Amino acid sequence: MASTGAYTVVDLFSGGGGMSFGFHAHPSFEMHGAADVEVGKPSTGHGAIGCNATYEANIGVKPMGVDLSVIEADELAAQIAPSGGVDVLLACPPCTGFSRAVSKNWAQDDPRNSLVARVADHVAVMRPKVVLMENVPQLLTGNFRHHFQALKTSLEGMGYTVKASSHLLTRFGLPQQRERALVVATAPGFSALTLEDLWHGYSVREEAVTVRRAIAHLPAVRAGEQHPHDENHTSSALAGESLARIAAVPHDGGSWADLLRSPETEKFLIPSMRKAVEAGRLNAYCDVYGRMYWDRPAPTIKRECSHVGNGRYAHPEQDRQCTVRELAILNGFPEDYKFIGQSRKNLYRQIGDAVPPLVSYQLAHVASWILGGEAPELKTAILPGTSLRADDLVAEEAQLLLI
Repeated sequence: MASTGAYTVVDLFSGGGGMSFGFHAHPSFEMHGAADVEVGKPSTGHGAIGCNATYEANIGVKPMGVDLSVIEADELAAQIAPSGGVDVLLACPPCTGFSRAVSKNWAQDDPRNSLVARVADHVAVMRPKVVLMENVPQLLTGNFRHHFQALKTSLEGMGYTVKASSHLLTRFGLPQQRERALVVATAPGFSALTLEDLWHGYSVREEAVTVRRAIAHLPAVRAGEQHPHDENHTSSALAGESLARIAAVPHDGGSWADLLRSPETEKFLIPSMRKAVEAGRLNAYCDVYGRMYWDRPAPTIKRECSHVGNGRYAHPEQDRQCTVRELAILNGFPEDYKFIGQSRKNLYRQIGDAVPPLVSYQLAHVASWILGGEAPELKTAILPGTSLRADDLVAEEAQLLLI
């Protein structure tokens, strides 16, 4: 614990601060150190994505720009861990190598996957009381789950209790169909609690996790423009046929398959779309160039979410890609979060890579419960500035009265 009386937190693979921000916003925690190598793509090299500047702007701690696959655990701890010990270690290695969205992951083990088991080296040195990890469900169930099993075995060998399970994050109020594995490891003498314990007896209203709730209030902007009062309320530029193609897609959930309805719109089909039609694969690719639905959660916001050709990332009504701000809100960031980077594409990547702060704030309440022994009220775990509100929570008793 820090001299201030707050619990100390260190974040590995800190990215744009999604996991850390929930702890930064909680009064019981103090962010002490962070580390991230800032890789946009493996081909772009270290520092390319610029996420450490975003982290520092929002959290006030400058992450160490270091490759966690190379640096030794004791060397890292000497530079970013407090001398009095670490209470909470956040460790969310890259998920790209596990994700089922990448076809080669069915057969090829990505070298970055080894970073999961390597977390045990940092735990052995820092000896945190609580370890938290978030990743895709395939971390636990995929072809390369042995990396997580190796971590689990190492942690249990050090006396930690490890709980791991996958969840649709709409369960916790996120307006997005995002399924993630959450891992909580606790040192001997501490209870192994999870988000399910925090949410026991409660659910969330359906309207609270819709695109409409999250972003309908934001001012309209044109494709490629930046709103004068919010530099992050800007989207990828579209012009010519690309803009006309999106304009031809019906509002509120339309997809490129709707372009087949008439010769006037069919002319906007690109070659890959025509091949999908010929092969009868409309369902497999219908989200590409699709609009979000107003009254459903957003689709999974992936790291390559910067173009309408990469998924159902078009605005429900406006003829454009959803803005950086809109996708950030849909991924649980407060509306005033600042994203910094050399390119708009990298801002989108920072969002797609992030743990939703709406959820990490709840995890901070779970960690406070583990460390202090006092169960928090769920309504106190709603992150200010996000789309979730206290009146969105529904107690099971109230649900039973409605039946």
